[in-house]
Amino acid sequence: MKFSILSSLVANALSVSAGTVLWDGRFNDLSSSTDLNNWSWGNQVGPYQYYIHGSGTVQKYVNLSPDYKNPADTGSKQGAKITLDSTAYWNGQNMRRTELIPQTTAAINQGKVYYHFSLMRKDTNAPATTREHQIAFFESHFTELKAGLLSGAAGVSDTLLRWCVGGQTQWSTEWEAGVWHNVAYEIDFSANTVGFWHSTGGDPLTQVKAPVSASTSSNGADWHVGVLELPRSGYADADEDYYWSGVYIESGSLTTSVAGPGAPVGGGDNSSSAPASSSTKTPVSSSTTLVTSTTKASTTTTTPAPATSSTASSGGCTSSQWSQCGGNNFSGCKTCASPYKCSYVNDWYSQCL
Repeated sequence: MKFSILSSLVANALSVSAGTVLWDGRFNDLSSSTDLNNWSWGNQVGPYQYYIHGSGTVQKYVNLSPDYKNPADTGSKQGAKITLDSTAYWNGQNMRRTELIPQTTAAINQGKVYYHFSLMRKDTNAPATTREHQIAFFESHFTELKAGLLSGAAGVSDTLLRWCVGGQTQWSTEWEAGVWHNVAYEIDFSANTVGFWHSTGGDPLTQVKAPVSASTSSNGADWHVGVLELPRSGYADADEDYYWSGVYIESGSLTTSVAGPGAPVGGGDNSSSAPASSSTKTPVSSSTTLVTSTTKASTTTTTPAPATSSTASSGGCTSSQWSQCGGNNFSGCKTCASPYKCSYVNDWYSQCL
C-alpha cells in the first residue's frame, strides 16, 4: 500500500510542468452557451468566435455543464457538448458543422506551442462510423483528429479515432464510449513539425508520437474546436454529440497533468502560468515521455488517408477541398487545388468547394 501511494505521488509530481497559457478556452468565463451570441465580427468579445453552425439557436449546437467535462480536469468549471443535428448545415453547405474558433490576438501560431483538449463520446447520439469527421482541425488540415470511415476509403464503417498529419494517419485507437481522450498537439511553427501527446481518463499526457514534418500553416484564427462531417450518399443524418474539456493553448513547458495549469482562469487573451512550487513541478522536455500509460496499447499506423492538407506548387501554396481560401484578414493559401474553386461565403470566409 505504501509503495502504491508513493508511486502515485511520484507520478503526479512528474506529470505537471509550468507552461504559460496563451489562450484559455476552458469555458470558465461563460455562464451558458448563450454567451457565445455576444460575439460578432463587429463585437469580437469572449474566448470564442461563434459563426460556423446551423440556422437554429445556439442551444441546438453548443451546451455547457459541469457534467460535460472530464472529472480529472479540475482547471475547468464545466465542459461543452457540441452537437450535429438535422439543422447543422452552415451557409447552405452540404456538410454538417458546429465549430468554435479561438478569439485572441495572442501568438498561438508562432514558435513552439501546445494545443490542449480532451474529447469524449457516449453511446447516446454517438458519432456515425460510416462517414468522415474532422475534429480539432486547422483550415489547412495539417493536423487534426478524424473519426468514422475516411472519405474515399473502402468499406462501410470505421470505429477508430485517428490523429492525422497532412491527411496521413499517424496514430489510431478504438473510439470507445465513455473514455476521455486527452490530447496535446505539439506544434513548432518555426521548425514546421507537429507531435502528439495523449492519455485517457485522468492519466498524465505522454508523448506517443515524436514531432514529424508538417506544413504548419495557421493565421492564428483558424483552429476549429468542434467537428466537420463530410457527406456520404445513402446514409441518413442522426444527432451526434461530442464532449469537450480542458481546451487551452500554452507555450514554454508542456503541462502534462489533465488537471490543467493552475486554478481556473479567464478566457480571451488572458495569460497565466502554472503554479511554480518546485516540490510538485518538473520542467518537461517536449521530447521526453515521463509516465507510461496504464491503458491498453493503441494501434499506430501510417496507412495513407485521403489528402486534405494544403500543398505547395510552383506558384505558391494551394488549399485542398473544404479549406478556407479567403476572407477579411485571412493570410493563408488563397488558391484552391484543382478542380476546386474558391467560393465566397461571406466577407470573412471563402472556402474551396
